[in-house]
Amino acid sequence: QVQLVQSGGGLVQPGGSLRLSCAASGSIFSINTMAWYRQAPGKQRELVAAISIGGSTDYADSVKGRFTISGDRAKHTWDLHMNSLKPEDTAVYYCNTQAVSDHDIRYQYDYWGQGTQVTVSS
Repeated sequence: QVQLVQSGGGLVQPGGSLRLSCAASGSIFSINTMAWYRQAPGKQRELVAAISIGGSTDYADSVKGRFTISGDRAKHTWDLHMNSLKPEDTAVYYCNTQAVSDHDIRYQYDYWGQGTQVTVSS
């Protein structure tokens, strides 16, 4: 019963900025990690940015210095702020969490948002 709903995305010119948001709802016991992934056509899915259970952040080398992940674990929300966007950032972006549901607190599961298209083009 844990559901992730994401918003944002769209078409933006190179050098532009965009913000993606994710909100988890349902029977949530705890949000352990908060992350963003992306997948471009013909490419493997890659981790873009993540916040660990301890609060540390991790970024893909390709986005370091340009993207920022932020989140509120208690509110079950997290954002990805994307700046200085490049055409190679074009992909479907997915929010992700490793979380524990109230219905089974013995285990941690991965949950995914529906995905949103980000297109960087002039």
